[in-house]
Amino acid sequence: MRLQYAPNVRIIEMPCSGTIEHRVLLKTIEDGADGVIVAGCMEGDCHFLKGNIRAKKRVHQVKKILDEIGFGSERLEFYNLPASDGQRFAAIVNEMTDRVLQLGPSPLNKNAKKEGGAA
Repeated sequence: MRLQYAPNVRIIEMPCSGTIEHRVLLKTIEDGADGVIVAGCMEGDCHFLKGNIRAKKRVHQVKKILDEIGFGSERLEFYNLPASDGQRFAAIVNEMTDRVLQLGPSPLNKNAKKEGGAA
């Protein structure tokens, strides 16, 4: 069974969600990503011990920054997700895609502005 999710989703694989840094998340948003999902393994089940807990904290901190600057944190989410649960992954991606569609394109998305999209 092939799982279906939005074709405009770009997946970037990393060895551990704990390697994601604040600046990478902020740069991704600054570069115009309409939404960002960080998926880490289940708590207590991290091969790198606490990588997923570090990632969750970093995402939370970046969400606070986004709220403080008035951008809004709803375009960034962290999920604990086992690697074997493809159906849950597809559901999360579809849920986030729906949320981003309701929010409209990122105000920082230069391509949306060129194409006459919402700013």
